Amino acid sequence: MNGLGAETQFHVLAVDDSIIDRKLIERLLKTSSYQVTAVESGVKALEFLGLVGDEEFSNSNSKCQSVEVNLIITDYSMPAITGYDLLRKIKKSTSLRDIPVVIMSSENVPSRINSCLEHGAEEFFLKPVRQSDVNKLRPHLMRGQKNVPNLNKRKPVEECLSPDRIRAKLNHDLE
Repeated sequence: MNGLGAETQFHVLAVDDSIIDRKLIERLLKTSSYQVTAVESGVKALEFLGLVGDEEFSNSNSKCQSVEVNLIITDYSMPAITGYDLLRKIKKSTSLRDIPVVIMSSENVPSRINSCLEHGAEEFFLKPVRQSDVNKLRPHLMRGQKNVPNLNKRKPVEECLSPDRIRAKLNHDLE
């Protein structure tokens, strides 16, 4: 699966503590011909990726080192390690930081969305995730394969506002 070509199947790690949401995202990804590994927690995701705490496994015999993950999609609200915590750990890892990460949540909280995007998330999907959301993943996967600059990354909400609206929001936050 390491070769590039028309038959390349991308491997997505899906992380969600809700079995219903995990099965839904797994089905949507498989419908789009992705290979999917689904885990139920941020801790399990870190183990699968070869990260424990702030340290990376150096054991080359670890199954984590032999599995290539092309994209990680994770729920935001999970016990122990949130999707945001998982994002931060992945982006701090020298071996994993280039893997695109997508956050999903049932809560539409602009400050949370912005924080995730500013700390390296490629996208932020609102649940329930739909096929149209999954279709937005391919450019991020292709970029990872071809080392193409990231032109498709979603901008934080504030960057899309006019300067007057940003100033008003900042002034409002200071009050």
